Amino acid sequence: MKHHTLTVSPATVHWGYFSKKVEPSLVVKSGDRATIETLTHHANDDYERMIKGDPAAEAIYHWTREEKTMARRGSGPTEGPFERGSGEGVGVHLMTGPVAVEGAEPGDVLEVRILDVRPRPSGNACFCGRCFGSNAAANWGFQYHDLIEEPKPREVVTIFELDTTGEPFAKAVYNYVWMPQTDPDGIVHPTIDYPGVRVDHSLIRKRENILANVRVPARLHFGTMGLAPSEADFVSSIPPSYTGGNIDDWRIGKGARMYYPVAVDGAYFSVGDPHAAQGDSELGGTAIETSLTGDFEFILHKKNDLGGTVLEGLEHPMLETDDQWSVYGFTFSNYLAELGANAQTEVAQHSSVDRAMRDAFRKLRRFLMTVHNLSEDEAIALMSVAADFGVTQVVDANWGVHGSIRKNVFRCD
Repeated sequence: MKHHTLTVSPATVHWGYFSKKVEPSLVVKSGDRATIETLTHHANDDYERMIKGDPAAEAIYHWTREEKTMARRGSGPTEGPFERGSGEGVGVHLMTGPVAVEGAEPGDVLEVRILDVRPRPSGNACFCGRCFGSNAAANWGFQYHDLIEEPKPREVVTIFELDTTGEPFAKAVYNYVWMPQTDPDGIVHPTIDYPGVRVDHSLIRKRENILANVRVPARLHFGTMGLAPSEADFVSSIPPSYTGGNIDDWRIGKGARMYYPVAVDGAYFSVGDPHAAQGDSELGGTAIETSLTGDFEFILHKKNDLGGTVLEGLEHPMLETDDQWSVYGFTFSNYLAELGANAQTEVAQHSSVDRAMRDAFRKLRRFLMTVHNLSEDEAIALMSVAADFGVTQVVDANWGVHGSIRKNVFRCD
């Protein structure tokens, strides 16, 4: 086993997409471990707290009229004229990687173990040792067209501070209503529609003393983590799919094991979208988006060795914890294959919890019948009395439902 370190820099991150065409930032062997840094794509909601004084963050976010370090942000076009900017924000997350795994081939399964997760402190001397994150109640949130107070619709950004001195929790510092922002290229962003636009705090009004006496328990996890799909060279980081991606499940944190079907040679693992806390559904549009560093272990399971194991027939992401197994259902199990050439933009037009629930049911049924040798009737009975289905997220275009079964139901006296 070898232990690697992958820090964030303009050379080791890609913004808004998974890709089988990006040069790997790291190459590992099965059994290797890696410490990997990740940055939130919402850091410019408060530049002073989340970027200033952090050289890597400053370099990655650098954008002036003369120079934009990370030009492409999203899987969209890179030749103008642009409506929003290069990549067009078809995908928003800052992804670290890819990490190529030696010997990985289509049909294999990559197991990714999260050994530890820790916050990235602010680099600003004014906030030394403190950690911050941003929550955006955004235009893609479930609530956006169902507000009751004026002005409506509106987008609201809430800045949180993460206390890590004891049992970690987050507390709100202030919030503000998004006002149109003009980027260095002169493009006006009336809503939060392109990643990395710096919020001019002279244009917004901070509302302090909010969520008084509220402490949000921290659930450090990675919202977006997975492998490169085979269907396209550049794939938006927003909709999750069969190789993982933007699953947004708070359980994908320390102690979790994620299993992903390999679609391309090398697997090409990327991780980003780090979160301090999130509830099931991620209703408003985001979690508490912060920057985290994780310790990972990579285990490659070859396709010829999967028979008779819990990974037999696995064609979708799956989570294992000490207590349970979880499968993830989506509106479209593989939207890239099902929706064709315009899949990455069209998928949001079909978002459905009903379809995601149906997909999760089918995946958990297959798991129980294949792995635990149950008949269909036995599997359905067990799901009805012992499985838990929950809404993972309703904000990522390809909506998600997780189906979980506790391990202790299979223990015999």
